[in-house]
Amino acid sequence: MLQSGNEQEHCDQLKQWLESSSVSLELSKKGFHRELTTTVELRPSVLSGASILLLYRWPNGIFVDPYQLASLSDQSNFEILLDSAIDLEVPAHKTSGFLTYVFPFYTGSAPSFLKLTLPVHGRYHEPSFAGEAFASVHIEPPDLLLRTEKCSDLRRIESHSVVDAPCTVSNSSTCSWVKKALQQESSAVSVMLPVGDGSATMLVCGGTLLATMVCCVTLSKYMLKHRIV
Repeated sequence: MLQSGNEQEHCDQLKQWLESSSVSLELSKKGFHRELTTTVELRPSVLSGASILLLYRWPNGIFVDPYQLASLSDQSNFEILLDSAIDLEVPAHKTSGFLTYVFPFYTGSAPSFLKLTLPVHGRYHEPSFAGEAFASVHIEPPDLLLRTEKCSDLRRIESHSVVDAPCTVSNSSTCSWVKKALQQESSAVSVMLPVGDGSATMLVCGGTLLATMVCCVTLSKYMLKHRIV
C-alpha cells in the first residue's frame, strides 16, 4: 500500500529530526556518587505525535540504584525501566553491564530540547598489582530512539536502523523504533575511580591478623585476672 502524502511528510520529518539531533553527556560531583546529565537537542522543529526513548548501555563499573530512582520519581522528568535486577553491593569484576530504557515526560508535542539527570554510582574495583591508583570507566551516550504512529513503515527512513524496544515504561508490549545513527564524534564521559594497592594485600592481612591476636591475648589475660568467665 502506498503511503499517503501526509504520512510520507511525517516520515521525512522524523528522518530530518534524527539527522539533525544531538545527544551529549555531562558528569557532575566527585567520587563514587555522581550525577549524569543527558542533553538531547531535536531540530529543526517540534514533531507532533512523536515518542522519545533513550537507551543507555551501562558498563559493569557503574550502576543506578533503583530504590533511589523510585524515591526521586516525583522530582524527575522521566520514567525508567531496567532490563535486569541490580545488585548494589557486588564489585565491578563480579557483575556485567546492563540496559536502562528512559522515557522522558512531556505533554503535547515532543519538545526540541530535553535535559535529564540520573544519579549514578561507581562500583569498587579489584586491587591493582601494577601500581595504578585509579580505574577509568567510560560511559557512552544513550541511543536516541524515535517513533510516531503517523509513520507506520520506519524502514523507509534510510541510513537509520529500526530496533524493537518497550513501547512504554510498563513493558507490556514492544514497538518498532528508529535509532539515530552513531555520531562520528562520540561525547562519552569517563569516571576515574580509586582502586586499592594489590601489593599491600599481604601486609594488610598480616597486620590485621596480628592486631586481632594481640587483642585476643590481652582480653584473655584481663578476663583471667579478674575472673570474668
